[in-house]
Amino acid sequence: MSAVTDLADNLFDLLIERFPFAASFMGIPGHDDRLTDFGTAAEQRFLAAVTAIADQARAVPDEGLSPSDRLTKRTIVHEASGMAAQIEGRYVEFTVSNLMLTPVAGMLTSLLDVPLSEDFPRRLAAVPSVLETIAQRQRAGLADGLTPVAHLVQQAIDYLDQTSMDAFIRSEACRVVVMEQVAPAIKAYRDFLAAEMLPRGRDTSNAGLCWLPGGDERYAALARQHTTTALTPDELHQIGLDVIDGLAREYVDLGTAVFGVGDLQEIFRRLRDDPSLRWSTAEEMVAAAEVAVHRAEAAAPAWFRRLPATACAVMPYPPSVPASTPPAYRHGSLDGSRPGTYYVNTAVPEESVRYKNEVTSFHEAVPGHHFEVTNAESRTELPMLRRTGSVTAYREGWALYSERLADEMGLYSDDLSRLGMLMMDSTRAGRLVADTGLHAKGWSRQQAMDYLLANTPMAPHHVVSEVDRYLAAPGQALAYMVGRLEIQRLRRDAEARLGSRFDIRDFHEAVLGEGPVPLSVLAELIEEWVASV
Repeated sequence: MSAVTDLADNLFDLLIERFPFAASFMGIPGHDDRLTDFGTAAEQRFLAAVTAIADQARAVPDEGLSPSDRLTKRTIVHEASGMAAQIEGRYVEFTVSNLMLTPVAGMLTSLLDVPLSEDFPRRLAAVPSVLETIAQRQRAGLADGLTPVAHLVQQAIDYLDQTSMDAFIRSEACRVVVMEQVAPAIKAYRDFLAAEMLPRGRDTSNAGLCWLPGGDERYAALARQHTTTALTPDELHQIGLDVIDGLAREYVDLGTAVFGVGDLQEIFRRLRDDPSLRWSTAEEMVAAAEVAVHRAEAAAPAWFRRLPATACAVMPYPPSVPASTPPAYRHGSLDGSRPGTYYVNTAVPEESVRYKNEVTSFHEAVPGHHFEVTNAESRTELPMLRRTGSVTAYREGWALYSERLADEMGLYSDDLSRLGMLMMDSTRAGRLVADTGLHAKGWSRQQAMDYLLANTPMAPHHVVSEVDRYLAAPGQALAYMVGRLEIQRLRRDAEARLGSRFDIRDFHEAVLGEGPVPLSVLAELIEEWVASV
């Protein structure tokens, strides 16, 4: 085992210790009684430890390292830098909302979904301490001018008011802990939000990071972290505008075929307003997702060298998950005993459109996240850090690439579902424009919503949840389209250079074969693969 591999294993151990839910979901024992410690002292210890590991990795000369170890070295630096940026940005102090990407909602949602173990009551018993710590941190943020968005604070309050304590009683041993400890702690934190955070919150006219102290620097750092590129907010904004312009022509072509009209706004109106395009029941939604996933699994062998050992499960979210929570993939246990699962949000079927079913299934499940995650985790020759790394631009870029790949694979059942593909493209391109608009250009929440309503077919309620997501998790949404565009660019280049020697199965193997990596590293991997063919 090399020195770089040792460093990767040390960093993985630190990450698992810091984020014990990840250990539980992966089936790594010894962490099922724990929650993340958001205290300043714990964060600084973690920051010092990951920084030391990154510095040690940087000090290892590339000469003499195997190609795999060179990738591991760069992965260590990327992961450590991302963790450091999150801590130094103090985001826990002002990102308050009902979104899973924020600390409290993420913790409570994970408690409802994490595999049950005999240590679960002890994990529940840690909730009061975590909530008290987060409240202390958020008071500190207020003192330094790091104020939350009042609108999102109110959403967090509403979320806590609607959270059923019964949902946390997952065994009889939990009952006393929930009623005597968890419930009072959630109420106390909810009252803190109402009494202290809400009155100090910013309104929706100045909700972006650029309105906070050091906001421009914070956002530029987030853009670099999430996209794994040096693209500036201005450059990302322009990329989004350009993609939106290109999509308009595709909408007209497909809209003419489906609706018999070629006017872009009329196509958008029909996609938004036609009640026949919506679901009737939760059962319909889950069944349709299962059909799409099974169809993709059947077609996959012609497009991929390596297939998952276990099929992707499809399930509805628990009833306690907010209706605004987007559908998502959760990886299974590393030993394969629990499969990766695509969760469908069935809370309000009549507000969900049918034509997004297939594209979302291909993104979240097959050939999207399920293939990417299981492929990485199956590479037992790689350090665990490489197999489980959180490189958003790579992971979400692959999932978006999969939406368009599904069209090549003939997976969409009709042109209406292909319009769903375009709608999701619009959403991700619109994210580049609206996210940068809010956080770098000073847009109001209403400006961002107006842009998305004018340039995408998203329904108004979807636009609202999207914009609130960008406000709650600045920069995270930038990664999606940037990652997809880079994978597509690499494929076009490889096809042009290899000609008849290009095999799509080998290209996909090259993209997926080294686990999640920054986009610059992926470009080097594909260059090496092309040179070897």
